[in-house]
Amino acid sequence: MIYEGKAITVKLLEDGIAELNFDLQGESVNKFDRVTLEDLKASAAALQGNKDVKGLVVTSGKDCFIVGADITEFGDNFKQEDEVIIKWILEANQIFNAIEDLPFPTVTAINGIALGGGFEMCLATDFRVMSEKAKVGLPEVKLGIYPGFGGTVRLPRVIGADNAIEWICMGAENRADKALKFGAVDAVVKAEALKDTAIAMVKDAIAGSLDWKAKREEKLVKLKLEAMEQMMVFETAKGFVAGQTKGQYPAPVEAIKTMQKAANFGRDKALEVEAKGFAKLAKTTESQALIGLFNNDQLLKKKAKEYDAIATPTNKAAVLGAGIMGGGIAFVSALKGTPILMKDIAEAGIELGLSEANKLLSKRVERKKMKPLEMGEALNRIRPTLSYAEFGDVDVVVEAVVENPKVKGIVLAEVESHVSENAIVASNTSTISIDFLAQSVKRPENFLGMHFFNPVHMMPLVEIIRGAKTSEKAVATTVAYAKKMGKTPIVVNDCPGFLVNRVLFPYFGGFAALLRDGADFRQVDKVMEKFGFPMGPAYLMDVVGIDTGKHANDVMAEGFPERMKADFKSAMDVLFENEYYGQKNKKGFYKYEEDKKGKPKKVFDEAILEMLAPVLGEARDFDADEIIARCMIPMCNEVVRCLEEGIVDTAAEADMALVFGIGFPPFRGGALRYIDTVGLAKFVELADKYKDISPLYHVTDKMREMAANGESYFG
Repeated sequence: MIYEGKAITVKLLEDGIAELNFDLQGESVNKFDRVTLEDLKASAAALQGNKDVKGLVVTSGKDCFIVGADITEFGDNFKQEDEVIIKWILEANQIFNAIEDLPFPTVTAINGIALGGGFEMCLATDFRVMSEKAKVGLPEVKLGIYPGFGGTVRLPRVIGADNAIEWICMGAENRADKALKFGAVDAVVKAEALKDTAIAMVKDAIAGSLDWKAKREEKLVKLKLEAMEQMMVFETAKGFVAGQTKGQYPAPVEAIKTMQKAANFGRDKALEVEAKGFAKLAKTTESQALIGLFNNDQLLKKKAKEYDAIATPTNKAAVLGAGIMGGGIAFVSALKGTPILMKDIAEAGIELGLSEANKLLSKRVERKKMKPLEMGEALNRIRPTLSYAEFGDVDVVVEAVVENPKVKGIVLAEVESHVSENAIVASNTSTISIDFLAQSVKRPENFLGMHFFNPVHMMPLVEIIRGAKTSEKAVATTVAYAKKMGKTPIVVNDCPGFLVNRVLFPYFGGFAALLRDGADFRQVDKVMEKFGFPMGPAYLMDVVGIDTGKHANDVMAEGFPERMKADFKSAMDVLFENEYYGQKNKKGFYKYEEDKKGKPKKVFDEAILEMLAPVLGEARDFDADEIIARCMIPMCNEVVRCLEEGIVDTAAEADMALVFGIGFPPFRGGALRYIDTVGLAKFVELADKYKDISPLYHVTDKMREMAANGESYFG
């Protein structure tokens, strides 16, 4: 044994070929944490001084290669001063350089996922051979940073600047065929032939039939692009990427700037450029927010995994109400392998649900995400029915009928009499109290809410709503089923609107008051879209449906009259009275026409201002900061109340619900992260400025106390 550590072992195989094997003890995956980096440093030193080694193969002892750097461990480094971050990055890079500078040929055998630092490790060797099922990539921009272990230096020199820009700025995972086509790897083979191929490649390099020194030299020198070519490649890319990111995500553009600055330097100087740019990005609020979301996601996965211990597997499901929502639920269940009954009271409903599922599956086939045979298998997992005859062995039933308490009560009582005593019955209600609906069932311990968001196939969030009598086993089983469907489940407690709708409608309330005070809804939409929302509040109301919004708003007003019952007639009230329901009937705040692809396109119609005139204040200009404050403070305050009242367990879950449920700008991290970014004391001061508008702007006593103590929601 040449070296043996907690993450890496190095041993001599045959003919002077050594194997450096990543196999981090106590972990299911390999990752670059402090232990692994120290082991790699020691391994490089041991290899450097070993006269018996003529070549090196780098392998993994796990199903993946290396998933990347451990951001939960290294994230704390990003809070240091720039000089400290730069020093840390350059010290880490000396380790990768030591591997790259070994006095013999090196080959990495990529058996599985190699992302971020994992792929940067691969780039440090002379050659790379890849299993046909493996994936490689540099996804760091998704965390608001860019590759810091040499990725912006080595990748452009390996696959060309234009290709490297695409790989780094997109942050995608690339399949083996694409990696080979771009020259990121030198060979692709079947998994069982991977190690033997890597050893054969090393032998060829030792024998001289592969010029490993030339391959290495390309990574050590300046980028082979003339000045004019550099300008065309980098300047064009900067303009395009800046347009795509709308200035909201600085990392991709900074990555291009770094590659451009480093193009005329050799490796060591280029790495210094990379380190300085990395430190700059690591300190941005966008990076802190996106890393925060990553950590929040890890928490959600951990909590969901804890539920697995008491969950009952869902081998067969059912959905009541076949429509668009029921068809969407049936689609995601069948797509992920769980057979599902789709019941309705009429053939027309069944046909609509099947049509929705068929349409969604057909799109996957068209986009080559699924083979026709797989589509057929998925459709066969959906069993349409007009009766309860096959409900005896169903594990979970999702009720998705019309949003009417009386109708839901009748349906829930009916279905409970046709399923086993252990079956879970869940309501897909978006607003009606779970405790109220539980009065209709005999086994409330097996009843809860399972709120899907529309469109079901696109929205990742599912709210699991626990009623007062809901058992933990019912919660766990439903969480496990949602996870099996590929969704992100977040468990919340019962209240009007639950979590997402409860905090969304104060946002709409702030918007309604802005219009009352003379704001132009088009300007508000533009400002909030620039803030980062996928659509402004007027456009969002149209998409949700003015009638749906009016119903939900009434529920919120009844549940929280002191804050959410408006003392004025709103624009939404006028639209509802005139049957302007938004996209669904092509008229709302905007008119909707079909574009060339048959999709609804919003168009402004001057007549809408005449209709709304009685409830619109005298027109005046609002600056962007005031619009943002008046929309965001009510939402943020309500999220805080939900956290303080225990509707949601943690700040992390609250923020993830908003990002996944309403498209809260990811680069802002969620409402509570946004408060932290503004500063709690400053936020309270800003809310007090608008306190006379409505109780929606009144902060809680605990917020004031936290502000006075210099506290924050994420430490």
